[in-house]
Amino acid sequence: MDRFVKNFIIMSIVYLAVSTILGIVMLHHPQTLSFKFVHSHLNMLGWVSMMIYGVGYHILPKFAGKFLKSPKLAELQFWIANASLIVMLLFYSMNVLSPTSSYITIATLAGIAHAFSIGIFFYNMLATLLPAAPPPQR
Repeated sequence: MDRFVKNFIIMSIVYLAVSTILGIVMLHHPQTLSFKFVHSHLNMLGWVSMMIYGVGYHILPKFAGKFLKSPKLAELQFWIANASLIVMLLFYSMNVLSPTSSYITIATLAGIAHAFSIGIFFYNMLATLLPAAPPPQR
């Protein structure tokens, strides 16, 4: 198993644990419900998406009988996806506690970076799974 695959899966499990704890805190302290954005994004972009990336990178090329187009891009995606998710949720949380436009701007930029990481996955998977263009005929 490639290192980035294992890293995606490990981080997925970490995000699941953190979102579960946050969910329990939100149930016990209803005043923390303003963090439901953080809870839902830890679940969807953290737990679910990271697991899909890890399993997808590991299994889909094998199903297609091919090698992954770019393991280096997958490694880059791992770092961008995780850093951007953490920054986005951290600055969103800071804005909940002390609203300022700079916090929202940073959270938004991190969200854009995360969307870029999704684009990397999209490209890497399609470039791996779709047939190569036929050579030009002479």
